[in-house]
Amino acid sequence: MAHCLRLRPPLPHHFKPVSIHHEKPTNVFKLSIRSCFVAPEKARRLVAEVKEKLEKEQNSLPVGKCGRDDEEMILWFLKDRKFSVEDTVSKLTKAIGWRKEFGVSELSEESVKSAAETGKAYLHSHLDVYGRPVLIVEARKHFPGEQGSHEDQKLCVFLIEKALTKLPAGKQEILVIIDLRGFQTQNADIKFTTFVFDAFYNYYPKRLSQVLFVDAPFIFKPVWQLIKPLLKSYASLVRFCSAEAVRDEYFTEDTVPANFRG
Repeated sequence: MAHCLRLRPPLPHHFKPVSIHHEKPTNVFKLSIRSCFVAPEKARRLVAEVKEKLEKEQNSLPVGKCGRDDEEMILWFLKDRKFSVEDTVSKLTKAIGWRKEFGVSELSEESVKSAAETGKAYLHSHLDVYGRPVLIVEARKHFPGEQGSHEDQKLCVFLIEKALTKLPAGKQEILVIIDLRGFQTQNADIKFTTFVFDAFYNYYPKRLSQVLFVDAPFIFKPVWQLIKPLLKSYASLVRFCSAEAVRDEYFTEDTVPANFRG
């Protein structure tokens, strides 16, 4: 199997990682070498093999878009599972079953209206400078249990789905910005944070490019100590930075979100 290079987005010349631990910054953007390519003919053969196994072993799963016969989705999960047919079938079975049980296809603006009206999370109207759809979370507006955890989960999934429809041709990942200005301990929600990252890992693999924690106050430090181990490998996607860095490094003057304007 051939190998290829997978690069994170290029660093701006004034890039400076910010850490609430005041530790020596690690390489937020990493160069990794992995097996990530197979010949198109082999890829088509593996997609057909996964499709056949799902039909034979999991024929109760739905078909159609994001169903067991969705070849684009099968290929995406094959890449995530490094083209292991057995691992792909296992992860797809779980993902497709979850989509059916959760009612992903039934989510709409109306169904998430109560949670969305809080303004706690929304899809930004512009892409960032790297061409990524941007999900913004205003942590100070989140109060666990206020709308009910399932309502928050529905809003989260709806926004991820919506962001994926905004991907430009050739782009595959989204950016999440968590605005921690004004954060208080009553805004912390370990259970929901775990749900979000589990959803990306299990049901939207390789869709999360980076997570920006913006202007984290000191009281966020113990929260981070609790959630960091739960994020596992996704913790490496987190960057602590300032609102100024968000404005200057990720957007143009015309596309910067309103609450990050100078």
